[in-house]
Amino acid sequence: MGDGRQRRRWEYCWVAVRFSLLLCFGEQVSAQIRYSIPEEVKEGSVVGNVAKDLGLDVSTLVERRFRIVSGSKDALFHVNQNNGVLYVHKKIDREELCDGNIACLINLKMVVENPLEIHYVGVEITDVNDHSPIFPGNEQYLEIAEHTMLGTRFQIQAARDPDIALNSVRLYKLSQNDHFEIEIRDDEDKIPFLVLKKALDRELKTKHRLLVTAVDGGRPPRSATVNVTINVLDSNDNRPVCSQDTYSVRLRENAALGTVVVRVNATDLDEGSNGELEYTLGRNLKRKVYDIFELDSLTGEIQVKGEVDFEDTEVYKLDVQASDKGQPPLTVECRAIIKIIDVNDNQPEVEVTSLSNVVSEDSKPGTVISLISVTDKDSGINGKVLCSISNNVPFELKPSYEDNMYSLVTKQRLDRELVSGYDITITATDCGQPPLSTFKTLSIQISDVNDNSPEFSQNPLQLYLVENNAPGASIFSVSATDEDLHENAAISYHIVRGEGTQNDMASFLNINADNGDIAALKSFNFETLKTFHFQVVATDSGTPSLSRNVTINVFILDQNDNAPVILYPVSANGSAEGVEEIPRNVNAGHLVTKVRAYDADIGYNGWLLFSLQEVTDHSLFALDRYTGQIRTLRSFTETDEAEHKLVILVKDNGNVSLSATATVIIKVVEPKEAFAASDVKSSVKDEEENSVTFYLIITLGSVSTLFLISIIVLIVMQCSKPTDYSSKYLQDVNNDGTLCHSIQYRSGDNRYMLVGPRMSIGSTIVPGSNGNTLVIPEHRRRASGEPKVPNSDWRYSASLRAGMQSSVHMEESSVMQGAQGVLVQNWPTVSSAAGDAEGGEVSPPMGAGVDSNSWHFRYGAGGPGGPPQHLKPGEVPPEAFIIPGSPAIISIRQQGGEDDKSDFISFGKKEEAKKKKKKKKEKKDKKDKGKDDDE
Repeated sequence: MGDGRQRRRWEYCWVAVRFSLLLCFGEQVSAQIRYSIPEEVKEGSVVGNVAKDLGLDVSTLVERRFRIVSGSKDALFHVNQNNGVLYVHKKIDREELCDGNIACLINLKMVVENPLEIHYVGVEITDVNDHSPIFPGNEQYLEIAEHTMLGTRFQIQAARDPDIALNSVRLYKLSQNDHFEIEIRDDEDKIPFLVLKKALDRELKTKHRLLVTAVDGGRPPRSATVNVTINVLDSNDNRPVCSQDTYSVRLRENAALGTVVVRVNATDLDEGSNGELEYTLGRNLKRKVYDIFELDSLTGEIQVKGEVDFEDTEVYKLDVQASDKGQPPLTVECRAIIKIIDVNDNQPEVEVTSLSNVVSEDSKPGTVISLISVTDKDSGINGKVLCSISNNVPFELKPSYEDNMYSLVTKQRLDRELVSGYDITITATDCGQPPLSTFKTLSIQISDVNDNSPEFSQNPLQLYLVENNAPGASIFSVSATDEDLHENAAISYHIVRGEGTQNDMASFLNINADNGDIAALKSFNFETLKTFHFQVVATDSGTPSLSRNVTINVFILDQNDNAPVILYPVSANGSAEGVEEIPRNVNAGHLVTKVRAYDADIGYNGWLLFSLQEVTDHSLFALDRYTGQIRTLRSFTETDEAEHKLVILVKDNGNVSLSATATVIIKVVEPKEAFAASDVKSSVKDEEENSVTFYLIITLGSVSTLFLISIIVLIVMQCSKPTDYSSKYLQDVNNDGTLCHSIQYRSGDNRYMLVGPRMSIGSTIVPGSNGNTLVIPEHRRRASGEPKVPNSDWRYSASLRAGMQSSVHMEESSVMQGAQGVLVQNWPTVSSAAGDAEGGEVSPPMGAGVDSNSWHFRYGAGGPGGPPQHLKPGEVPPEAFIIPGSPAIISIRQQGGEDDKSDFISFGKKEEAKKKKKKKKEKKDKKDKGKDDDE
């Protein structure tokens, strides 16, 4: 009995130590609080203000979804999200809930979100005295021999009280009698015994009736009574004796049925029926003991009858009585203590509390996805569980400060475009032998955010569009892709407009915002527009929206839509007719004239070929099919007619060839008439030249004076500043300190351009007769060297003066500027025969005749290999008038009127010498012709 009391003290001390440690750790963990309420309180009773005790803002509880995520299955408690009060939801019966345990504690797990917080609330259910003690029956019977020794104890069935501690059965009372007194075994079961204090005498009294009262320790106390009837028997001298008072054994759970647990052995010295023993289980055992174990009444063996489960009961205490068959029978009691050994027979259980199964792909690392609770009903090492998740997923498990609690969080950035969802397998494995595992699969979908801009397959895009397209028809289609989903991938298109430049073609384009089809609102003409570009923006419908630009370079392709235009000959009424007079004494190969034509198309569409469609005498004239030159095939005879008509057909080389015709009337005259006509023309031209020269001198004098004043002012300003010549007043200064400058001005119907190549800051223009020559200081001359002498092979020709306005042909390389100043194209020149008396004459190849008012030549370095230039309409590049070796040249473009020698006038000593030489040559030719006439 002393051992039992000491064991109970140790159990109480251990409970107190555990409770103290829990309180200590509860103070360290701010997220755990504890309440205590009595059982049987009314529904709706307040347990405590959890929000206030946890320090939570009451106004945010609904928004943060303050709730209980675990607890009893019957939801004994609810929390009010409006005020944070924890209240009783259902009537609590402690005896039903905790099944007689000393401490009845309900752990609640409470969660608030944004940010996620987990709080653990413990509610202890305290016992109230709501149950009275109960005896198994109203009557109990005992048989006691009359010679029973004094002090012999007889166990009676104890009363059971579901309450615990002070509210359980505390004492038993016995009604007044002379033979018996009651005694209680001091252990947790409070077993009552009747102790014989006075010998029985059957002859005096055969039956004794006693009243036993069980009283609990409640306030007020509750009680119960039972009638005990004692039959006095005749004597049986020897009582059975057990080999051990207590049998202690260990039994593995899940033992097979029929397994012998222990054998109780008792002996009796009596003989016969008084020595025959019979074993029975005590009457005060719980019902489940009778369901699990059975006792062989003859052998005393205790065998397994039902399922042994360590998780249900760890220790079984069985009271065994051995009784002989004497009259009256004598009994002895012993106890068998069976300790159940735990085996690893329970798999871990995984409970997943998912906040959401959809996670945004822009979630930061460390975002909590789910709460995972792992339990194992086994104990010790068999109940220790290790938790893990599948590999190669951007998630990880983080343990909580409570055992077997984990948080599933993201460990890296998510990308829905790479992986749109994850099936995470959670594996819980205990440490038993063999280990048992549980698998739980958690499916998580990644939601899309607008983190991808639309993408074009390539940038820039090239569009080759044939000119003369139909207005309003689709010319191109663009398409972009977006790796996002739904509205984040819905793409609309628009064209970037509003650049405000002259060449902005975006205003003539329209795009379908849904499918990217681009339509032109106008028909494009290659001859006015060669290329342009515009930008298309693809924008998705996300928030905020993302966009991407693509540049589309449009190249207009030429069609043969322009017929050749005859530039020369052209009559006064605009028709392609002309009259040419040639002396009769010319030799074979003489250049009569040159038909000039122009085609606005390019390539084969602009490649012109000349042919004789009609001619009076095929043996007399020949036409160069590429240049359009008409030459004599032989000398004239007296029998040849004096007038010849030639119809020249000019056609291009397009797929559908276009053509034009020109008519040339050739009059054969005597040499004297030809010279007379030449003199008349020369005199008229000299007068016009003198008039132009006069106005030119006045204009150049004024301009030179203004320019000189500007130079002087500039020098003064430069001298007043430091020697840093990077002046803001000069926009184009060469590396050697010279200034490139050009001046354009008008006088009457003529337009002039003064170009000063490499003009020094100290250079001046001195007006004077024939002396509008740029004067370069001596030190500049030494630095740059003497001017290079121009090529002496180029000269004016009669056909040039008759057929072109302000055009010059040279055997050196030249540059032709196309119509409207759109394109400057390099052409190699073709020289005439070396023996031609009129001198060499060149033109663009393959009959590409050009109007002299729309194209210019540049002489000197450059040549065909030079890059083409793009100029605005009417703009003339300064280098188009520069002749190497000439210090300054003035170009005069005629706007109308007759051809004039003054189309190009250059000033300088070399030009003046050249004119004198030409006049001498003309006089010599007239003298030779006079001699021929005399002869």
